[in-house]
Amino acid sequence: MQPSSPHPVPRSQGVGEPEPPKSTSGPSAGGPSGHLPCPALPFLRGIPYLSKHRADRMRRLGDFLNQESFDLALLEEVWSEQDFQYLRQKLSPTYPAAHHFRSGIIGSGLCVFSKHPIQEITQHVYTLNGYPYMIHHGDWFSGKAVGLLVFHLSGMVLNAYVTHLHAEYNRRKDIYLAHRVAQAWELAQFIHHTSKKADVVLLCGDLNMHPEDLGCCLLKEWTGLRDAYLETRDFKGSEEGNTMVPKNCYVNQQELKPFPFGVRIDYMLYKAVSGFYISCKSLETTTGNDPYSGTPLSDHEALMATLFVRHSPPQQNPNSTHRPAERSPLMSVLKEAWTELGLGMAQARWWAAFASYVIGLGLLLLALLCVLAAGGGAREAAILLWTPSVGLVLWAGAFYLFHVQEVNGLYRAHAELQHVLARAREAQDLGAEPQPALLLGQQEGDRTKEQ
Repeated sequence: MQPSSPHPVPRSQGVGEPEPPKSTSGPSAGGPSGHLPCPALPFLRGIPYLSKHRADRMRRLGDFLNQESFDLALLEEVWSEQDFQYLRQKLSPTYPAAHHFRSGIIGSGLCVFSKHPIQEITQHVYTLNGYPYMIHHGDWFSGKAVGLLVFHLSGMVLNAYVTHLHAEYNRRKDIYLAHRVAQAWELAQFIHHTSKKADVVLLCGDLNMHPEDLGCCLLKEWTGLRDAYLETRDFKGSEEGNTMVPKNCYVNQQELKPFPFGVRIDYMLYKAVSGFYISCKSLETTTGNDPYSGTPLSDHEALMATLFVRHSPPQQNPNSTHRPAERSPLMSVLKEAWTELGLGMAQARWWAAFASYVIGLGLLLLALLCVLAAGGGAREAAILLWTPSVGLVLWAGAFYLFHVQEVNGLYRAHAELQHVLARAREAQDLGAEPQPALLLGQQEGDRTKEQ
C-alpha cells in the first residue's frame, strides 16, 4: 500500500485530500463570496514497513503542500502518528491548524492541514468495516471513519468532510458490498444530520466505488451533493477523471486489467444550501506522476479544484421534480440499497448459524473427551485433543459474536431505509411528491426561514 494524498477546495493544487477553501472577501451588501481552491489528496498511503519509499514520499508531500500553499489539505491514509507529526511540523508555517482523526487499531488514516482556524471537529466511525479474520485485507483494523471540520470563512460556514470507505478487492465477487453500502448510508446520514447549520458542504475522500456503483449513487441522491468532475467547467487531468491509472508505478496492474484507462474512486462532492450558490470553476488531477519530481506521491491521483461560492436568492429545491415517485432515481436507489442490505443480513445470519453449529459440535466433543479422560481408557488421546477442541469452541464463539454484530449493524441501516421508503409511500398515497431527499428538503426550508 502507498502513502495517501490531499484534496484542495479553493483553486490550488493538491494531492489526494481536500484543503480548506481560500476565502476572499465579498461585497458587504451581497454577503460572502469567494474562490475556494482545494486540493484533494485521498491516496497518500503511509503504512509503516509496508509502503514503498514512505519516508521519501512523506518528505516530498510536505514540500509539495508548502509550495502550493492550499487553503485546506485532507489526507486519508496517514496511518503512522510519527508521519503525521513529521508533516505537522514541516507544514506548520503554511498550515497552522492540523488534526489527526484516530480510531480502530492502526488508526483511520485521516488527517487535515488548514490555513484557517478549525472551529469544530468531530468524527464518526463506521459500524461495519469488513472482517477481523480477513487479516490480509486489513480494513477491519483501520477503523474506517468520516471526519468533520467546521470553518467560518468570510461570514460563511463550511462543513468539510473527509472519509475513506472499505476497499473493493474483487469486483465480480464482492463480499464487502453490503458493508460499503451500509457505510455510504451512514455517511449520508451523518452529513445530513451535522450540516443543518452549514452554508456550504464539502466531501472529499476515497469512496472505493465507481460513479455508477450503488453506494455512490445512494450517497449523492440522498444528500444532494454534486460531483465536481461532472460539474466543472474546466477539467485537466487523467482520462475520464480516473484517480487510479495504469501509468502509476504504485498501482497493482493486475487489478486494473479490466480497466485500461483506470478507475475513478476518489471524489470531491459539494453543495450549498438555499441562499448560497456554489460552482466548480476548475478541476485537475495528476496523471500518474508527481508534478515536480516525476515519481508518484501515492497510488491514487490527486484532485485539485477551485470552487466559487456566492450569496444567491433562495430558490426552490432544484432536486424537486414532477416525475412519479416510483421513477425517481432516489426511490430506485433506496429500494436497491434496501434489497442489498437484506441480502447481506441473510448471509451474515447464515454464518452466525454455521458458527453456532460448530460451537455445539465442539461442546459435544469436549464432553466426550471428558468422559474418555475420566474413564481412563483413552486418557492420553483425550488430553491431546482437549486443547485444539477448546480452541475450536473459542474460535467459533468469536466468529458467532462477530457475525451477530454484523447482522445488527446491517439491520440498523436496513430499518432506516425501510422507514424512509414507508414515508415516501405515505406521501405518494396522499398525492404529494416525495422530495429527492425527504429530510433535506425540510432542512433547506428551515434555513430559508432563518435567513
